[in-house]
Amino acid sequence: MTAPLPTGASLWIAGARPKTLPAAVVPVAVGTAAVADDGFILWRAVAAMAVALALQVATNYANDYSDGVRGTDDDRVGPLRLVGSGAASAGSVKRAMLAAFGVAGIVGLALSIAVNPWLLAIGAASIAAGWFYTGGSNPYGYIGLGEVFVFVFFGVVATVGSAYVQTESLSGVAAVLSIPVGIFATALLVINNLRDRVGDAAAGKKTLAVRLGDTATRRLFIGSLVTAFLLIAVVALSTDRLPLLLGLVGIITALPAIRTVASGAVERELIPVLEATGRTQLVAGLAMTVGLVL
Repeated sequence: MTAPLPTGASLWIAGARPKTLPAAVVPVAVGTAAVADDGFILWRAVAAMAVALALQVATNYANDYSDGVRGTDDDRVGPLRLVGSGAASAGSVKRAMLAAFGVAGIVGLALSIAVNPWLLAIGAASIAAGWFYTGGSNPYGYIGLGEVFVFVFFGVVATVGSAYVQTESLSGVAAVLSIPVGIFATALLVINNLRDRVGDAAAGKKTLAVRLGDTATRRLFIGSLVTAFLLIAVVALSTDRLPLLLGLVGIITALPAIRTVASGAVERELIPVLEATGRTQLVAGLAMTVGLVL
């Protein structure tokens, strides 16, 4: 029996894909903590988090809208898609997307005025990346570049940028830690695309998983998580910031995900892996944050 669709606020919360939000929370937390010794301005940290969350939600709605109107989501095996399932009209999802992008833009403008006008250009690039992932006539997500943009914007840009708005200078520690942070965020997309690989291929959506094939994508996912944890250990030991090793606690949540992927699980069987990957990023990221503060 098919479960009934959520309604009201629950519908829009589901459409915002809350399990993907660690990709927005972690880089801001890590980037801010990386420069905590040099000063901490609370409202700037809150604003940076608001921008990151709004961009993530807006991108999710944009993906829902664009894939929905293209028909890519007509046979979706993953979590609820608003347009593809018919739970919401394309127009209403587009308005929700614009509202979320609007929040990111307004809060980002306040940060730019307080910190540096150049932040406006970064914000505009982030919004464009969110839209053109599956939007426009030549979406980069349809040619296998989604993981690259996720690494750049939800790894490097978000982590380094969060540190920059605190100190108004670039942080080497934040830059180095943006690499494992970006890899965790990329792993979320890798497992999402592995789950949807067959359907995406049939719909002509050539994600990286479609291009690499099943076996190579599984290796990429497992290798990504292993690499991220190795990098955390290397940074902790090489910079004499041993409390950063707390980030390795994320291995506890990563192991079940790795075992499931290695077992050959497909489609709906991979939905729990997406959730476990999000938890891994959140646990490891917040543990690194605590380690940096200590």
